[in-house]
Amino acid sequence: MHKRLRWVAAAGIVLALAGCSANDSGSGESAAMPMSADTKQAAPKEGVPNKEATDSKAGSGQAPAPAGQPGITDRKLVRTANLELTAPNVADVISQVRVITQGAAGYTGQESTQEKRASVNVIVPSERLDGVLDQLGKLGKQVKREVTATDVTEQMVDVESRLATQRASVERIRALLARATSVSEIASVESELTSREAELESLQKRRESLAGSVAMSTISLQVKAETVAASEESRSGFLGGLAGGWDAFLTFGGGLLTAIGAMAPFLLVFGVPVAALVWWLRKRRRPAEPAMATASDLPSAPPLD
Repeated sequence: MHKRLRWVAAAGIVLALAGCSANDSGSGESAAMPMSADTKQAAPKEGVPNKEATDSKAGSGQAPAPAGQPGITDRKLVRTANLELTAPNVADVISQVRVITQGAAGYTGQESTQEKRASVNVIVPSERLDGVLDQLGKLGKQVKREVTATDVTEQMVDVESRLATQRASVERIRALLARATSVSEIASVESELTSREAELESLQKRRESLAGSVAMSTISLQVKAETVAASEESRSGFLGGLAGGWDAFLTFGGGLLTAIGAMAPFLLVFGVPVAALVWWLRKRRRPAEPAMATASDLPSAPPLD
């Protein structure tokens, strides 16, 4: 009995030692392997981007533009502005406007300058539009400032596509012209070639016009004297309406007098003779009055008693 118990105890000790050795070997293997296969896949090599990290970065930013469509930075915009100022001296402001425009590599277009009012179109590169507006706004009191942008990207893409197609068409017609033998074939092909070349030139001018509108921006500038602006502000309400009505009446009266003055020579030359003729005809048709009454027309005397 005691012998059997000794064997059972010995077997238990052997099993316990075997378990401890297995745990130690597992720990050693874990220490010898710093990362598993999954860990190696998650940690990218130096200089090689991780696909998951790249996908996450791409998802966090803006979505890429669809194929064939320009991105946001490739949009073609035609920008225009409208600026109104008031200043003590209109002529000085216009002189400074020219200086600012030339400094921005631009030029002035249509211009109308009076003593107390002025308007001028300023054309500057589109990338300098905002800076030029800021400089012009400091020349006087800024009353109004508007900036508009028109997207012509689709028009540019359409023109470029039509240009490529038209060029290929012109080249085909030229190849046919080179192979034409008879006079009738040459005349027919030349006529078609002239038509297609004219359309190609029209498309080229269209593209140049769009490109110029995108590259250069136009500022419509109006300048008023401070006295004129103050007068316009005061002419509001009942008194302003009354003054406006009086001005309209004077304008109408002046126009009426002008029309009468223009008609006076015609009335003098043709009206007076016509009036004299009408008076003579009416006098001639009037019946002559009797010189004296007849006896039958006299009243009868009463009978004597």
